[in-house]
Amino acid sequence: MANSKLKEFFQLGELGNYFIRVFQKPDPNKKSNFNLRMMHGINKISILMFLAAILVWVAKRMF
Repeated sequence: MANSKLKEFFQLGELGNYFIRVFQKPDPNKKSNFNLRMMHGINKISILMFLAAILVWVAKRMF
């Protein structure tokens, strides 16, 4: 029972699956338009900037 709760806690969910999907290579068989590619590109940049800011914040707190 405790094992299933732990497994449920670490499930990625919709948001986690989006993060994984955004950094995958696009499927060449799937048609994509320019706006969708730009949206995912901007999301990649914002995710990376957020993670960098969190790392800087944690580093400042620790040292």
